Amino acid sequence: MYRARTVLTNLVPLASLIPRAAPDRFASWILKSDHILCSITGTDIRHYSSSVATEPFLNGSSSAYVEEMYNAWLADPKSVHVSWDSFFRNSTAGAAPGQAYQAPPSLAEPGRNQLPITSLAPLLGAAGAPALGGQVNEKVIDDHLAVQAIIRSYQIRGHHIAKLDPLGISSADLDDKHPPELLYSHYSFEEGDMDRVFKLPSTTFIGGKEKALSLREILSRLENAYCRHIGVEFMFINSLEQCNWIRQKLETPGVMEISSEEKRLILARLTRATGFEAFLARKWSSEKRFGLEGCEILIPAMKAVIDKSTELGVESIVMGMPHRGRLNVLANVCRKPLEQIFTQFAALEAADDGSGDVKYHLGTYIERLNRVTNKNIRLAVVANPSHLEAVDPIVQGKTRAEQFYRGDGEGKKVMSLLLHGDAAFCGQGIVYETFHLSDLPDYTTHGTIHIVVNNQIGFTTDPRHSRSSPYCTDVARVVNAPIFHVNSDDPEAVMHVCKIAAEWRATFHKDVVIDIVSYRRNGHNEIDEPMFTQPLMYRKIKTTPHVLDKYSKRLIEEGVVTTEEVKDVRDKYEKICEESYLNARKETHIKYKDWLDSPWSGFFEGKDPLKVSPTGVKEDTLVHIGKRMSSPPPNAAEFVIHKGIERILRSRMEMVESRTVDWALGEGMAFGSLLKEGIHVRLSGQDVERGTFSHRHHVLHHQLVDKATYRPLCHLYPDQGPYTVCNSSLSEFGVLGFELGYSMTNPNALVCWEAQFGDFNNTAQCIIDQFISSGQAKWVRQSGLVMLNPHGLEGMGPEHSSARLERFLQMSSDDPDYFPPESEEFAVRQLHDINWIVANCSTPANYFHILRRQIALPFRKPLILMTPKSLLRHPEAKSSFDEMTENTQFLRVIPDQGPASQNPSSVKKLLFCTGKVYYDLRKAREERKLEGDIAISRVEQISPFPYDLIKKECAKYSNASLAWAQEEAKNQGSWTYVQPRFHTALSGSRDVSYVGRPTAASPATGSKMQHLKELNALLDDALSL
Repeated sequence: MYRARTVLTNLVPLASLIPRAAPDRFASWILKSDHILCSITGTDIRHYSSSVATEPFLNGSSSAYVEEMYNAWLADPKSVHVSWDSFFRNSTAGAAPGQAYQAPPSLAEPGRNQLPITSLAPLLGAAGAPALGGQVNEKVIDDHLAVQAIIRSYQIRGHHIAKLDPLGISSADLDDKHPPELLYSHYSFEEGDMDRVFKLPSTTFIGGKEKALSLREILSRLENAYCRHIGVEFMFINSLEQCNWIRQKLETPGVMEISSEEKRLILARLTRATGFEAFLARKWSSEKRFGLEGCEILIPAMKAVIDKSTELGVESIVMGMPHRGRLNVLANVCRKPLEQIFTQFAALEAADDGSGDVKYHLGTYIERLNRVTNKNIRLAVVANPSHLEAVDPIVQGKTRAEQFYRGDGEGKKVMSLLLHGDAAFCGQGIVYETFHLSDLPDYTTHGTIHIVVNNQIGFTTDPRHSRSSPYCTDVARVVNAPIFHVNSDDPEAVMHVCKIAAEWRATFHKDVVIDIVSYRRNGHNEIDEPMFTQPLMYRKIKTTPHVLDKYSKRLIEEGVVTTEEVKDVRDKYEKICEESYLNARKETHIKYKDWLDSPWSGFFEGKDPLKVSPTGVKEDTLVHIGKRMSSPPPNAAEFVIHKGIERILRSRMEMVESRTVDWALGEGMAFGSLLKEGIHVRLSGQDVERGTFSHRHHVLHHQLVDKATYRPLCHLYPDQGPYTVCNSSLSEFGVLGFELGYSMTNPNALVCWEAQFGDFNNTAQCIIDQFISSGQAKWVRQSGLVMLNPHGLEGMGPEHSSARLERFLQMSSDDPDYFPPESEEFAVRQLHDINWIVANCSTPANYFHILRRQIALPFRKPLILMTPKSLLRHPEAKSSFDEMTENTQFLRVIPDQGPASQNPSSVKKLLFCTGKVYYDLRKAREERKLEGDIAISRVEQISPFPYDLIKKECAKYSNASLAWAQEEAKNQGSWTYVQPRFHTALSGSRDVSYVGRPTAASPATGSKMQHLKELNALLDDALSL
């Protein structure tokens, strides 16, 4: 700006006469207002009317006019206007180009975006003195702009030079360079300028009530706010309101001052955190416990977040965390009885079912009084495996469900708190997937507080080899979450940041990250040697005093506490630990139930554990739901529906009138009948509203009005349960985890996740392996989650054919060599004893019953369903109302009902199969006229295996050869699971042969020709006698 003006004035000696270029417009700061660019103008407060101001300059007549005026002035200076007199006088006195003209003062009010020059008087200092004679010195303007730039630079980049590492070894951002824009010399200031006073812009709060400060004071206050023990990244947030909110919390003078009472509270909490680890280290020196040494401040930090959040109205907090520090969190944050923690170290037998888990993976649920706010608070720590960060989406799902059942639509009562390690936070993709759920309407939890325990190392890997970004927290920038880096050895700075984070979440309901930069006093665990790989770091750690010692010393020096008081607090906690230790030694068993993270109060009480409620419903109900699902919105003639949808609705109505259902209608009736009973139904996944295969259409869209939709299942009955159907982000790991968390909160809800194609469920394999299949055994935690996996070889290539049925069966926990005793309760007892249910239904009626059975059971088990693709529209894959009304139920096996079943003794071959291949086999059997020779039975529930029905079916066809037919390759599908179980069911008395594709590495061929060839070979083989 300065250069441009100089060029202009040098080019045009009389440029001072151009109204636009006149130096009275001393700074063209561009302000954005209503999308108009306007300049701020400095004006003298008095302005006499000036004939020159209105004269256009540098047109044809100007030069002659100026010359004429000059000659008149030479003859008599009074004969021209006073401004010309002043101009010519200055010019002849040798004024530089552009300096000769001075605008006369004015009494008029300053115009829009103008301010009187006198308002800057106190700020202009010596350099500006001549300006008050009517001329502004350019340097003053540029210096004010430079001060603004410095303030902004500190706000944007101050965190790079904050003293965050308690060891003082490295920079938290892996970069030791000092950004030049944080040096005042970068802005052509010198030591002599340090005491000049500058007016503060509106984008800073460092002045408090003062509007102007000296440069020295400005720099000192900025250093204090942004470069001491707190480093903040927030200027990337695209909201001025949010940026100003954070600036105010950090810059306001005295904002970090706290009372002696609060300091004593921090000391007491820090003492407990440190004392707990020290106690465990003494009693169980060779045990792995993943202690918190080096970041004990985490405990007071979490408690500060909880205190502030409860004060702001939160009543329930769901937490997820890795193993480091977990026992300390359970003991000192959740206040879990110490006896229960200590018994986990003793090698005791369990008093209840399940295989259990190591102590640093267990969850808990506790309701207690928060003594600081005197309000009740519920705390749940979700159990999790060693797979770091896998628990994140589960916590979010559980939180969202709790908010939903409480009617907490804004997240004011329930919130989630996630703890992370530095290496995992930037290394695990699930963190990114979880962040991307944070603002989606059907998945948001209205803000999560993330706390990173930043050990500056991952197991043995240096951060320079484990991340490409400056900070481990950079992933959070994708959702505009502010990130507070803080030095763990400054307890008061950590508490300040925690309070800001809790207030941010309560104010804006968005995510926020606290990065506690700390260290790990031991190795990865207590028996690991860190000096092998980090010798310098650990030499430094050995000489670094504990934060408790540092803080105690500081408070003693400040006179807040005495040495005796510090010792007294320590001894008291030591005594509590000792008493609990003695009580724990009297225990004879451990109870897994003590560690349950989602208790279902009242669900199991007074129930017969083996009694299943009926799954059939009245025909009226089916008709009512069917008609609602086949109709456009009532009383909305102007709601324009797509012509294709109108056709689908008409064909649905015809089906209802003929008392039949297809797959989509069967599913809708299962959902609708549960909604009628007040059960909440939630269906989530990629494209589930319409359905991947365009069959479901649970959300109808107005063709002319954006976002105008109608959801038939939400309008069935006035007092029905709520129905949620929501398209998810394109994530399996994150969304399946979320729905699992959602299903854990309330047993009286049907929660379903549908894969776009079953083939894609393996990107969520971690959730399937670590939580769904083994959750109950490890953590006595039940879930009724339903996984819908479209499955079937239809010539669509290797990635659109198989949901990997074999993997789910391989993880089923029933014994292939054990035929349970036959009784009335055989089927339900099998369900009770297994870890999950795996089924491949071939009729809409069976699909209807198995979904309803999830709620009818007196306990909860995950249900893994292989769902159809081509069968969705197959003319024969339909069911009659007669198979769904009262006194009907789920059929684990559907026996042959054709001619073969009328004359079983003459049947030559009995084929068992599951799912879609039945329709291929049946059609081929018809074409070959073999209905009397070959019987085909469908195994609908594969696991737990229906031993009793298989035995009965085989006995019926005593002269037939037995075969298992499947469309999957021999090493895939059900064969390896069913083969030994057939042997057990028949006590080895008859052989069952395999019919299907040979073994293969890939689930299916990519060639349509090859697919048809394989299918024909399968049918030929199956139907050969």
